[in-house]
Formats: sequence, structure tokens, C-alpha cells
Amino acid sequence: MDLYPLFNSLRIAVIATIIIFFIGIFAAYYIAKLPSFIKGVLDVILTLPLVLPPTVVGYLLLMLLGPKRPLGMFFNDTFGLKMVMTWWSAIFASVIVAFPLMYRTARGAFESFDETLAYAGKTLGLSDTYIFWRIRMPYCAKSMIAGIVLAFTRALGEYGATSMVAGYTPGKTATISTTVYQLWRINDEAGATIWVIINIAISAIFLLMINSSERKSKKC
Repeated sequence: MDLYPLFNSLRIAVIATIIIFFIGIFAAYYIAKLPSFIKGVLDVILTLPLVLPPTVVGYLLLMLLGPKRPLGMFFNDTFGLKMVMTWWSAIFASVIVAFPLMYRTARGAFESFDETLAYAGKTLGLSDTYIFWRIRMPYCAKSMIAGIVLAFTRALGEYGATSMVAGYTPGKTATISTTVYQLWRINDEAGATIWVIINIAISAIFLLMINSSERKSKKC
């Protein structure tokens, strides 16, 4: 059994989740401070991939990063990098599709944060960076973990946008989701079922991690 789809899916999901985590928490932190109108507009823009069909996201990425598009041509001519039909192309799709889950979760956590703790830290001479990482983030840790797990599992199972920008090439761009579709297409139901079970098992493990962390926090 070729395990490349598992390795590639995990690699894409991990890298995408790391990117999503940092972009998501900083976007949520600063946008939460903006006036309500501007915050509402940005919320719509940043959350839109959550409700758009993944194929639409994939199409927009192709229009942006395709080999005959300005941005795609720039990276290809300047750095010799193809931005589509490579394994890392799936990272772009996964980041965009899963980002809203981290962003919305983080923003809700920051909005529920007790700001008197930050004010108290400032009166003690603590820097904003220290307050953010050592006070604000630990306070919101449970929500952040939930956002990370949701983003990871979404990135792991992404198919629509990934299939459009990365395609399916065994040993190069294949992921669990695209492999399931290809095996089903050639009537290999047994092979497709194995990969479906693997995907469900990985997602279930990470969701169980959320439940476990919630139970531990209730006992504390």
C-alpha cells in the first residue's frame, strides 16, 4: 500500500495549520479592536471561504497563481517555482479554506478576554508582547486549541480547492481526499474505503483531544 497520500496530507495539514495559527490569531486580535463597521466588512471577507464552495476557492486560486497569470508568472520566472500542480499548491488551498475556523474561534476568545488583566499587567510595567503571549494567550488557550484542531482536520480533509490547484499525481501531489476520489472513480471501493477509514480515524483522534482538554480544564 502506497502511504504517500497519508504523508502528503499530514505534511500539508501541519504546514497549513502553523500558517493559519499565526495569521489567524493576529488577524483576530487586531480586527477585534476595530470599529464595528470595518470589523464587519473584514469579517465577511475573511470568513467568506467558509461558505463558498471549495471549487470556487480553487478557481480563484488558479486565476491568481496560474502559470499564465501575473503572480504565477512572476514566481516562475523569478524563482523557478510553479505555484500550481505541485504538492505545496495544496497548502495555499488548505490555508484559505481552513483559515476562517481559526480566525472566528480566536476572535471569539479575544472578545471574551477580561481586559482588566491586561490593564493590571501594564500597571506592573509589562510589555504588550509579554501580556499577549503570557497572559492573553494562556487565558484563551482552550479556544485556541479548539481552533487549531478544527483548522487541522479541515485542512486534512480538503478536496475541492486542492484538486483544482494541485491535481492528482501519485507520489507527487496525491492526498487522502484526492486518492479516495480516484480510487472510487476506477471502482476500487476497497481501496477507497481504507483511506476513508484512515481519514476518519485521524480526525476522530484530534477531536477526542479537544474533548479531553475540555474535561481536564473543568477538573482544574
